Amino acid sequence: MNIGVLALQGAFEEHRQMLSRLGADSFEIRQERDLNADFDGLIIPGGESTVQGKLLRELNLFDKIKELITDGLPVFGTCAGLILLAKKTENDSRTHLAVMDITAVRNAYGRQLGSFYTEETFGELEKVPMTFIRAPYISEVGAGVQILARVGGNIVAARQGNRLVTAFHPELNKDVRVHKFFLENIVKSRAAQS
Repeated sequence: MNIGVLALQGAFEEHRQMLSRLGADSFEIRQERDLNADFDGLIIPGGESTVQGKLLRELNLFDKIKELITDGLPVFGTCAGLILLAKKTENDSRTHLAVMDITAVRNAYGRQLGSFYTEETFGELEKVPMTFIRAPYISEVGAGVQILARVGGNIVAARQGNRLVTAFHPELNKDVRVHKFFLENIVKSRAAQS
């Protein structure tokens, strides 16, 4: 399995390390020609959603990535990646890829001082470590969106078909289960298509 990791900003290298630990190949997506590779899924890391959205457009990646996701490419967005994938952002008029029927709240826990760590259930997984850094959360989900995790009553992880988002950074901990969940989702998606 080969996963493209958007490498414009954020902890993309940590995502690649997680994938490597699970036996998956990965490569960095930095420019338009990188999208010509044969790959099975895409990870959009944390960072700054406004900056990433701007760079996606400036580097001519935006339309092609949106088309790939709309055509069924599995995608996993963490933190800023969640905002980029959301159809709506409650406290920001900008939308980006807008391919997932969720409403995000940017910097929902405050700025850098609002960063924290906790452990919570993720789907059927118990005690998943969750590191939040200037994190969003999901205030609303549309039909067909499965809520996977909540922290303090707020939705912090969700899935819609083969699109997965987390408000936290699973790549910053040693636990590989969230990335494994994404890879297993890709396998299920392939099986459903064949």
